[in-house]
Amino acid sequence: MLLSGRFAVLSALLCCLPAFAENTLESRATNKNGSVPTYKNPKASIEDRVNDLLPRMTVQEKVAQIIQGDMNGWMNFTDPLDNTKTFNQTGLVEMMATKAGSIWGGYLTPYEKFVYGVTIGQKYLMENTTLGIPAMIQSEGLHGFTNDGTIFPSPIGLAASFDTDLVAQVSKVIADEAEGLGISQAFAPVLDLSRELRWGRVEENFGEDPFLTGEIGNARNASSTAIARVAATCKHFAAFGSPQGGLNLAQVSGGERELRTMFLKPFDRACLDALSIMTAYSSYDGIPAVANTHLLTDILRTEWGYKYWVTGDAGSVDLLMTLHGTCDTRECCAKTALENGLSGEMGGGTYTYLTIPDQIKAGTIDVKYLDTTVKAMLRTKFALGLFENPYPYADYLSSIRTPASRTVLHNADADSIVLLENRNRTLPLKTSIGSVALIGPQVNRVSFGDYVFFNASLKGISPLDGFKQYLSNVSSSVKVNFAQGCELWSNDESQIADAVQVAESSDVAVVLVGTWSLDQTLLWTPGTNATTGEHVDVADLGLVGAQLKLVQAVKNTGKPTVVVFVSGKPIAEPWIQEHADAVIQQFYPGELGGTALAEVVFGEVNPSGKLPVSFPRDVGTTPVFYNYLKGSRPLDPGQVLDDGQLVFGHQYVLNSPVPLWSFGHGLSYTTFNYTDLKLTPSTIGKSQNFNVTVTVRNTGSVAGKEVVQVYLTDLVSSVVTPNQELVGFKKVDIPAGGSTTVTIPVLSSQLAVWSLKNSWTVESGTFTIKIGTSDEAFVQTTLTAQ
Repeated sequence: MLLSGRFAVLSALLCCLPAFAENTLESRATNKNGSVPTYKNPKASIEDRVNDLLPRMTVQEKVAQIIQGDMNGWMNFTDPLDNTKTFNQTGLVEMMATKAGSIWGGYLTPYEKFVYGVTIGQKYLMENTTLGIPAMIQSEGLHGFTNDGTIFPSPIGLAASFDTDLVAQVSKVIADEAEGLGISQAFAPVLDLSRELRWGRVEENFGEDPFLTGEIGNARNASSTAIARVAATCKHFAAFGSPQGGLNLAQVSGGERELRTMFLKPFDRACLDALSIMTAYSSYDGIPAVANTHLLTDILRTEWGYKYWVTGDAGSVDLLMTLHGTCDTRECCAKTALENGLSGEMGGGTYTYLTIPDQIKAGTIDVKYLDTTVKAMLRTKFALGLFENPYPYADYLSSIRTPASRTVLHNADADSIVLLENRNRTLPLKTSIGSVALIGPQVNRVSFGDYVFFNASLKGISPLDGFKQYLSNVSSSVKVNFAQGCELWSNDESQIADAVQVAESSDVAVVLVGTWSLDQTLLWTPGTNATTGEHVDVADLGLVGAQLKLVQAVKNTGKPTVVVFVSGKPIAEPWIQEHADAVIQQFYPGELGGTALAEVVFGEVNPSGKLPVSFPRDVGTTPVFYNYLKGSRPLDPGQVLDDGQLVFGHQYVLNSPVPLWSFGHGLSYTTFNYTDLKLTPSTIGKSQNFNVTVTVRNTGSVAGKEVVQVYLTDLVSSVVTPNQELVGFKKVDIPAGGSTTVTIPVLSSQLAVWSLKNSWTVESGTFTIKIGTSDEAFVQTTLTAQ
C-alpha cells in the first residue's frame, strides 16, 4: 500500500472538515536554531526519535499517551447504519487532552463515516496539539477485524489447519483490510493455552500445546517494524487460559516451572518482535498479572528485552481494587500497575491513571516509571510510521473482501475441518446418491465465534446453503432433505419425530450439532444465551438440550449417520464417538464454512485438519491435555455400557482419563506411510541443533495433505518433564502414489528443562523422537545429548 494513499484521502476530506481554532505552538516542538527536531525526522533512528521527543513532553502529555481514548468521544456510532459525517469538537478536544495515546475504534459503522472520524482525530493531534503526536487506532482482530472485515475461522480452527503459511496469509488479509481504514493496532493473537476446557474463551486460543500455539501465533502476528502496518497485540500475558474452576477472571494456580515451561513459551516465540502486548485479568500464584513485576518487568522487559507497548486489558487496573483486593484506592491501583507493570490503562474502568500527575507532584510516584512506559508507546508509534502516516488510505475499499482474500478464506475454512471418525469409509459421499438428510440445529445457521460484529452471520454461508450451492455447482441431482430436529438451547424433543422421518426417507443422514456463541453486541446483552465466548463458562462439556437424543434417534433409523460438531471447544459425547458412522469437527468457521463443509463431505476437499486440543470423555475427566507430566495419568478405567451395566475400575471408577480423540488426531480420505526416519546428527552437544528427516508416501488413491508431527520425550531428567512434547510439524501436499522427504529442524533449546537452579538447562541423556500423533507412533528413534 503506497504511503501517499493516506495523504490523498486526507486532502479529499479537508474540504468538508471544519477549521480548528489555531493554537500557538510552543518552542517544545521546535529547535532553537530552527532545525527540524530529531523526532520529526523519519530518517533518524527510532531510539534517537524517542529520546528527542520524551524530554519535550509535559507530565500531562505523557500520561495522556498511556491512557486509552475512544472515538465515541467525538463521533456518534450508536446507529450502525447511520452515515452522517459530523463530530463533537468539544468532545474531541477533551478526549485528546487526557486520553490520546491509543484510541478505541472497533465500531460497526459505514466505512466512510469511520474514515472521516479517524481523519478528524488524527488531523487534530497532528496539527492542533503542541507536539503533533498521532494516536494508534485500535480494533479487535481475533479472526477478522470487527469493523465489518472478512471473518475467518476462529483461532482454534486456524490452529487445526497446522499450516503456518496459511495462517500468515489470513493475518495479512486482516491487516490489509484494517490498515486501509487507518487502524494501526489489532487486539490479536490470543496465546492462552486451552488446558481448562470449561473456560468460555477456548475458541479464541490456538489449542492446548505451547509449541503449536507459539508457531501459529508467530504466523498470526501481523506486526513488523515496517512503516504503515498494523501492530499485533499478543495477549493475555500470561497464564490467563487456565482459571480455577474454568471461571473467567478466576485465579490461576502454578509455580515458576509451569509458568516457564507452558504458559510463557508461546509469548517468547511469537511476541518479542510484536509491537504490543496485553496483560491478563487474572492473578498467577496470587499476583495480579496487570501489576506483576516479576512477569512484566523482570521477565518481559529485562530478561527478554521487550521494548514496545504493553497495556492492561479493559478495566483491569481497577480490578486491583474491585476484584483482587490488593488496593483500596484508585491512586493505589494506578501506582501499582504503573510501577510494577510499566504498562498503559485501557478504558472500561475509572481511568485510575488520571491520578498520576498529582501523585508525581506529591512524590508518591517516581516519574521514571512514567517515562519508561511512555517511551515504549513512542517506539511502537515510530515503528509503525504513524508520525509520517497516520491517516486512512483513499483506496481503502480496494483491500476489503477482494477475490484474493476470498481464496485465502476458502482455504482456511477447508483446511481447518478435522475428520475424527470414518467407519467403513462412510465418507466421502458420492454425488450420485439419491438424497441426503441434513438434520440438526446447526444446519440452517451460521455459527461464528465471539469477537465478530453485530449481524455478522449475514455475511456467512450456512451448511444448508453450502450443500445446496455445491450440489448445484457440480450438477448433481442429489436431493437435500432438511429437518432441524431441535433447538440448540432447548430440551424440547417434539421436532425429533420429523427429523427421523426425514432420515428414513434419505440415503444418508448428516447431523449437525454443537455449541454456539454470539457477536460482540448480543454476547453482552442481558437475556441472551450462549455456551462459548468471553464470560460464558460451562460446567458440562456435553451437548446441550435435546441434541444428543436427536443424534441417537437418527442413528437408530439404521441409515448411515455422519455427525458434525460445529463448536468452539471439544464436545464430550462418548456415545457419538462409539456409534456414529463418521464424525467431523468443524470449529467455528469463517464466512465460507457451509461451502467448505459440503466440499469435505462430498470429497471435493480431502480433510487435512488435526486437533489442536484433546477431546475428553466427560467434564469430570479433565484436564485431558496430551503433554501431562510423567506419572500423571494412571490408567485403570471403568465404564458404563450401553445396556446400563457397570464395569468398575479405579482411574476412573466408571470412566477413563484417556481422551476420545487426542491432540494431533485427524483422518484423511487417503493413507500415508512413513519410512527412513533419520536424525542429523543423532548425537548432539548441549547447544547443538538437529534435523528430523522422514519420507512420507501417499499410499491411497487420492491426493491429500498430511501434517508431519515430531514429538520428543526426555527419558531421564532432573525434574519431572512431560510424557511427550510437540517440537516440530510441517504440512505437505502429496499426490496419490507420490512421496516426499520432509526435514524438520529442532533447536537444542527445545530439549531444555527449567532446572532446580531456576535456569534453562539442556541435560545429558537420551531422548525418544517419534513421528505420529500424540496417541500414536508411526516411526521413532533415539537422540543422545552429551
